[in-house]
Amino acid sequence: MTDARVPRVFHGLAELAAAKGEHLGYSDWRTITQDDVDRFADATGDHQWIHVDVDRAAATPFGGTVAHGYLTLALVPALGQQVFAVEGLTMSLNYGVDKVRFPAAVPVGSRVRAGVELIDVADVPQGVRAGYRYTIELEGSDKPACVAHTLVLYIP
Repeated sequence: MTDARVPRVFHGLAELAAAKGEHLGYSDWRTITQDDVDRFADATGDHQWIHVDVDRAAATPFGGTVAHGYLTLALVPALGQQVFAVEGLTMSLNYGVDKVRFPAAVPVGSRVRAGVELIDVADVPQGVRAGYRYTIELEGSDKPACVAHTLVLYIP
């Protein structure tokens, strides 16, 4: 079951720029399944046992398998779409990530959600580059699963 959040919609880049410094909201909670982890392992070739060997991982301090850090990071686009959208563009492109940290492991079966802050908006020759702070929260944990400063290039 999800909270079915309605994303905040920015009608153009001027409206987005006016929101610089704001917390934009939260995504729905998403349960991380072993199937998610196994499919990510297959897609990336990262079959480290802590992610895919359920029996061996059960004997670790985590008590079971955990999601890849990069799987958690890869959820940013899907979770972000639940938080906000920018309309009136030719396109938007992932420009990169300035900083990523994984403070807490994500056990399979746990739930995560994204909080999103708009931390920077800058004019560039191609359009506008926006910086976001994604905090991927881990339900029941004092530490986030991931904190990432991402960049998006918006082309009007």
